[in-house]
Amino acid sequence: MAGMHFFPMIENEYGKGGKEYRKWAAKKALSLGVGVPWVMCRQQDAPYDIIDTCNAYYCDGFKPNSHNKPTMWTENWDGWYTQWGERLPHRPVEDLAFAVACFFQRGGSFQNYYMYFGRTNFGRTAGGPLQITSYDYVASIDEYGQLREPKWGHLKDLHAALKLCEPALVATDSPTYIKLGPNQEIGTLSMLRSRFQSLPGAFNTCLVPFDKKQKGRFSSQRNLLRLLPHFH
Repeated sequence: MAGMHFFPMIENEYGKGGKEYRKWAAKKALSLGVGVPWVMCRQQDAPYDIIDTCNAYYCDGFKPNSHNKPTMWTENWDGWYTQWGERLPHRPVEDLAFAVACFFQRGGSFQNYYMYFGRTNFGRTAGGPLQITSYDYVASIDEYGQLREPKWGHLKDLHAALKLCEPALVATDSPTYIKLGPNQEIGTLSMLRSRFQSLPGAFNTCLVPFDKKQKGRFSSQRNLLRLLPHFH
């Protein structure tokens, strides 16, 4: 669930239109025979064997355009560009970590932070009109190479927890969800005992409160569970 991955990309967020061009680009990319999968980021109609992926703040509801493709989050925006004279963008690390946990709990295969290491655009290489040369992006490691706390430590703990959950996450089919309210749900993961005999219990239940105001209640095996509001 972590480590170095290499995926070549053909086009990024190309958008609508140019269908014949996208087909040509995909065919050209596949003809190179690089030996690893190609991706088209944020391209729902990615053709052939090109993997369409998600670029956004939240991707737990994303599904690729084919069940033969993995669910990949290529750009998890943990910050944003900085404009001259504007406030510095800020995304709370608690919201970022919650989004990542939900993505994997819903069957996500791969997630990449954009950015994890902030850098600097020198001179006229800034990304667009009125953008400053800093590409710090409020990343876990800032543009000077320093750890940004609490973001770095919080995400480190998150991925340590995900690693502990790996046997359960890979030993299940897709979660089954029960709606408790407009912004509350419960996800049930059915264990495949034939693959992981040592896992305790026949199922694992993940309570996911999205509601910022309302509380929820759920009865499971004679135990009353309460959902407190979740604050992004």
